[in-house]
Parts: sequence; structure tokens; C-alpha cells
Amino acid sequence: MRRWLTEGFVLIIAAVVAFPLFWMVLSAFKPEDEIISADPVPWTTRPTLDSFTRALTVANFGRYFMNSIIVALIVVALSILISFLAATALTRFRFRSRTTLLIMLLVVQMVPVEALTVPLFFLMRSVGDSVPAFGLNHLGSLVLVHLAFSLPFAIWMLRGFVAAVPVELEEAATLDGASRFRFLWQVLFPLVAPGLVATSVLSFIHAWNDFLFAKTFIISAVENQTLPLALQVFVKPDQNDWGAIMAGSTLMTIPVLIFFVLVQRRLVSGLAGAVKG
Repeated sequence: MRRWLTEGFVLIIAAVVAFPLFWMVLSAFKPEDEIISADPVPWTTRPTLDSFTRALTVANFGRYFMNSIIVALIVVALSILISFLAATALTRFRFRSRTTLLIMLLVVQMVPVEALTVPLFFLMRSVGDSVPAFGLNHLGSLVLVHLAFSLPFAIWMLRGFVAAVPVELEEAATLDGASRFRFLWQVLFPLVAPGLVATSVLSFIHAWNDFLFAKTFIISAVENQTLPLALQVFVKPDQNDWGAIMAGSTLMTIPVLIFFVLVQRRLVSGLAGAVKG
């Protein structure tokens, strides 16, 4: 009886969480008159692709899509590399202020993103004076900011995975003639791969769905705007084109779903390891 109640409660929560996604996809296929109807229903008898057509025919839609892909993939790759090396250093080496650094990683995550937007704007403007590729109106500014927000959590999460690898394994590899570099990439890296996958998913979602930083840093360079900004075309003063907005949002979820499917096995074990850690 308790098991049935638990499963029923979980199903209810899953339904509540999934309903907005269901409504988004449904609205993307509904004709316009059903979307703006005063009596909406959770189905449609006249599915149409008109909303997808309007979303895909937005000027530079393909360019926006590629910009989002480029930013997200670069952030994921750099986040994996840097967080792995940093977590290894914080776990395997003893040095002054190590505890302080770990506490700082936690404190950074407590600061609201909105509170840092204005300071980051001026920072990126100053960086652009020295390195234009990482300044305002360039995708490099988005990469830097997303990387800065992804790394603290990724490093903290990976510490548990690195600490779970016995030190004796490294000693045995050293006795067999393996250098520290070889142990790092051929032994330790594969062992903490589930944790790297879990952190990479979070980094990908954060960079892919970002609107605030893209709107703040990409001011006038239309060619460098990302996909979330493309949805602004359908936000109008008189009446929003909700069908196109929902269709564009549905298209935006496809890369995330593909990414989840590719890494789902590693993701489950990675999240389980994080909970144990």
C-alpha cells in the first residue's frame, strides 16, 4: 500500500512537471484561433505546422542556432577540462588556503545572477578593449561568463568523484612507470567520466537556455545573437505570436533532448555518485 502511494505521488509530481512541456508542444501544433481561444482545451483536432514555418523563416534563424551550439559546446568542453584539473588539484594536493578556496566556490554560487549582470557588463567592456574577441557583441563574452558560472559547481561536484578514486591506484600506476600526466588522462579521467557527464549536462543547459547574458552582452551585433533572442521577434506590443514562440521553444528543446539521450547512461551513474559523495 505504501509503495502504491509513493508511486502515485511520484506520478503526480512528474505530471505537474511535464505539463508545461506538453502544453508548449501542443500549442506549437495548434492553429492560431485555438491558441488565443478563451476556452483552451488540452488537445487539437486541426494540427498544423504553420507556427514552425513562421519560426523557421525568421531571418538568421540558422545563424542564431549555430551561435547557440558554438557557445554551448565550447562552454561544455572548457568546463570539463578545467573542472577536472581543478578538482584533482583540490583533492590530491595540500596547499595553503585550500579550504578557503573551497568555501569561495560555494559562496560564489549563492550570489544571484541578476546582481552580477551590471558589473559583468562593465567587466566585459573592459576586457574587450584588450581582447576584442571576448568583449561586448562577441560570442567570446558569453563563453567567459557561462564558464565562470559553471565552474564552481562543476569543481565542487567532481571533488567527490576524484576523492573516491583510491590513492593506492595512483601509487600502483607510478610503480608501473606511468607518469602523473598519463595517470591523469588514462586512468583518473575515465573513472570520473560519469561525474564529468553530469556536470557537462548542467553546463550545456545553462549556456543553451541563456537569455539574460545574451541580451546584455550582444547589443548591436545581430549576427552574434543566440537562439533565445530570436524568439523576441514574435513578442509584439499589440499581440504576441504565441504559436511561433511555442514552436521556437519546441525546436530549442530538441538539441537538449538529443544531448540527454547521448549521455543518459553516464548521467544516471554520475548523479548517483554525486548523491553518494
